Amino acid sequence: MEWVELGQQTSMAYSITALNAMDQTAFVDAVGFVFEETPAIAAHTYQQRPFCDRSDLHQKMVARVEAMPQAKQLALICAHPDLGSKAKMADASVKEQARAGLDQLTSAEYEQFQSLNQAYKDKFNFPFIIAVKDHTKTTILAAFQQRLQHDRDAEINQALAQICRIAWFRLADCVQP
Repeated sequence: MEWVELGQQTSMAYSITALNAMDQTAFVDAVGFVFEETPAIAAHTYQQRPFCDRSDLHQKMVARVEAMPQAKQLALICAHPDLGSKAKMADASVKEQARAGLDQLTSAEYEQFQSLNQAYKDKFNFPFIIAVKDHTKTTILAAFQQRLQHDRDAEINQALAQICRIAWFRLADCVQP
């Protein structure tokens, strides 16, 4: 494990060798946050050690998500905060939304995000999820408009794909390549 500079913060980056050597509790403490409020994914994935590299770890975590019953997948989706929200959220979500400027919305932008969040939740019964690291405020708003046209099954699949993308970014921040 070594300390690396990640943007404006310094954080621990674990080697795959270190992760493979950890007991389950330490492993979950290290990477349990990558799927929002769902450390059980890391706990289940732990059983599949050793991991070849960060990509292998991610693929095995994604496979776990894909194998979950839909009710648990929906619980994972619902664990995510609304975009642009002022509600309490996980530290990783706070940082990700701040990088996209969602912590500095104008009053009009805030109202637009809240309106779209509500329309999306009213239609699909879960929050809109997008890997904000891939986007700007403008492209997020465009994605909201486009995805509101989808059916629920398509959006469940899209939400899970975005969650897995978010998990990749989070692993890239804490696990050495």
